[in-house]
Amino acid sequence: MKIIKCLLLFSLTFLYINCAIMEGAGRLFDGSVCAEKRVSLYRASIKKGAVSDTELKIVRNKEGNRSLIISFKKYSMMKLRGSLPNEEGIFHLTSLEFLAGNAHGWNEYSMQITGTGRLTFEDGAVLEYIKEIEPIQITSGRIHRYDTRMTGNDALIALRNRNDRITSLAEWMLSLKAPKDQEIKIFEKYWMPVFFPEMASKKNRPLGWKEADDQFVKAEDIRWNTGYTERVFPEELHLVRNSGTLLRDWEEALYWIYMEYEWNNIMELFNKEIIFQKIK
Repeated sequence: MKIIKCLLLFSLTFLYINCAIMEGAGRLFDGSVCAEKRVSLYRASIKKGAVSDTELKIVRNKEGNRSLIISFKKYSMMKLRGSLPNEEGIFHLTSLEFLAGNAHGWNEYSMQITGTGRLTFEDGAVLEYIKEIEPIQITSGRIHRYDTRMTGNDALIALRNRNDRITSLAEWMLSLKAPKDQEIKIFEKYWMPVFFPEMASKKNRPLGWKEADDQFVKAEDIRWNTGYTERVFPEELHLVRNSGTLLRDWEEALYWIYMEYEWNNIMELFNKEIIFQKIK
């Protein structure tokens, strides 16, 4: 019966959900959406004074093990998983779980992390802090691109390579005097002409993006200005941009780039007490 319910849920989702929320399809496809049962749900709302719209869940898997999940409305592509708090309210984060769609498919992965927080339950729940969050390594994941699905070791290698590229890209982006704490649409509008002036309208191209002696190389059906690449991007990103790999990362992993760029702002959300109300 559970398998039938999962298949029906997938069928309905496939028919009615568009690409903007395609990330859900990854879990629906293999039935993992039914692998955990929610035990309790808590929410914090900006309208009620919280620093962000945040959700906290306690879930139980089919083996009966329980874990804690923290997610944010603004950063819906990610959630943090951890252990249940002990008698002193201390809990430990274990993984960051990422799932986000694009026009061609989706990326999904689980990354091992470390971090410690304090969470207490009374009428609702109070999250006092989470500190020292450190990423370790992507441990599993899947990629769906057009009609191709990558799983296992192939997906793991591709996801780890993409993570290395995105980490390098975000480090460079953060070194610039650029806006932060933006909504995803504003983020996309700002950075698209910076990364790809060849694809932007003339009025949106950066000043001086093209000089008389610039050379061009064709990749992914685009003639990339290698002179612009060398003037603007750090050396480790030259080949990434000139080969069209940056464009593929942008098209297939925009939310991933956005999350990495906004990571410090995400962590800042834990510097203030978050008070949750119990929903179920």
